[in-house]
Amino acid sequence: MAVAVMPDAHTLGGMMERIRALLTVIEEGSVNRAAVRLRITQPALSRQMQALENELGGKLLERESSGVKPTGLGHALVKSMRPLVGSYDAALAELRRQARGERSELRVGYLFSAAQSMLTPALAKLRKSQPEVKLKLHDMSPREQLDGLRAGELDLALIGQEGVTAASEFHSTKLCSLHVCVAVADDDPIAAQKNIALKELKGRDFIGVDEDQVPGRNRWATALCKSAGFKPRFAVVVDGISNVLSQVVSESAVTLLPGYFEKLQHPGVTFVPVSDEKARWDFIVLWQKGRASAATRALVDALKQVAVTLR
Repeated sequence: MAVAVMPDAHTLGGMMERIRALLTVIEEGSVNRAAVRLRITQPALSRQMQALENELGGKLLERESSGVKPTGLGHALVKSMRPLVGSYDAALAELRRQARGERSELRVGYLFSAAQSMLTPALAKLRKSQPEVKLKLHDMSPREQLDGLRAGELDLALIGQEGVTAASEFHSTKLCSLHVCVAVADDDPIAAQKNIALKELKGRDFIGVDEDQVPGRNRWATALCKSAGFKPRFAVVVDGISNVLSQVVSESAVTLLPGYFEKLQHPGVTFVPVSDEKARWDFIVLWQKGRASAATRALVDALKQVAVTLR
């Protein structure tokens, strides 16, 4: 009966060690001196060179009375493989740093609308505690943030309510639960009110958001309205929050938003607080599973501190 042979898990590492050993032999011009430098026996090093030549199908070294010199194939290997060995070593070192929870770079996805109230002050705190961290900030829609996390292109996403749809895939925490406001045109009668109950929006046209770009946003708004006794009618569905606000003006419609929008300004739009106590919007942050870097932990902590001021 044939026995299945398991692939060698160290094939890549073994090949890289043999290439690295060859580079050392060529630098030293001697197998003996290279063996001393590599702290292995000369016969073991000679076997590595022979195995590498067998793998490549040609001689890599010429033995001379003064030592060894690379053949044409050996020179070609040095030219093509020396940069590869350097990249391999650098990548391996970076992966080991990440495994220890160390990372010199932090890739953050965020909602532009949340930057001023939440992210900017949190980053100011991070710079004081982790000044050496290189930040890469990406203004993204909720869908783009989720895709970035799933592809390993982001370390952390400041995503808001929409993060509920993917909370089980990543580490997550609710930073705070904010009150809700309604966006209306400046000339809308509601704009003159200090606050409004959700039930007063019954019969009004709502502006919705493309669920593919902002997953769960329309369902969240629908659930709030149903708690007030009606189902919202989405007259127009657009692909982003900035377009939502433009449509609020042009369509004389309304939309529900997290309360931090009240601090923002948009031409022709007024943000009126919703008085219903149960009308809340959760601010959620997601980050990759596994051992989080010190920078990631520091930013999450900073976001929590800032969130306290928003409650």
